[in-house]
Amino acid sequence: MSLLSAVTRLNEFAARILTPLQSPALLAARLYVSSVFLKSGYLKFSSWESTLGLFRDEYHVPLLPPDIAAVVGTAGELSFPVLLVLGLWGRLGALGLLAVNAMAVISYYHVLGTEGFEAALGQHVLWAVLAGALALFGPGKLSLDYWLEKKQ
Repeated sequence: MSLLSAVTRLNEFAARILTPLQSPALLAARLYVSSVFLKSGYLKFSSWESTLGLFRDEYHVPLLPPDIAAVVGTAGELSFPVLLVLGLWGRLGALGLLAVNAMAVISYYHVLGTEGFEAALGQHVLWAVLAGALALFGPGKLSLDYWLEKKQ
């Protein structure tokens, strides 16, 4: 048996073992990234005056007035994660979170882009990669999208 043949067989074995784990892994990604944004949205909603102050004084959201940016950002952080948790219109939920995450980085880059905040910026990159993967691959078999697609 050649080395190439042995490595190919090992790769096929890995695929047989790992393929059934795809949907649970997608579910874990959905739950993790959703929890981050739901917590942030809940915190903003539960302390609205502080949130408005942050959007007026600290966050620099382009093109939107601070009060509107606060409403839009909070609404995105509370609605898109629900779609992801349920796996209902999961790709749209993931794309929505990508947009919310990108706007957070853009509007707070004056802090995130400075020395000492590499880990905080890295968290946003992680969330973007997870949301991007969910947008590309969909929410998996453990989702309402999958169930609704099977019914059609």
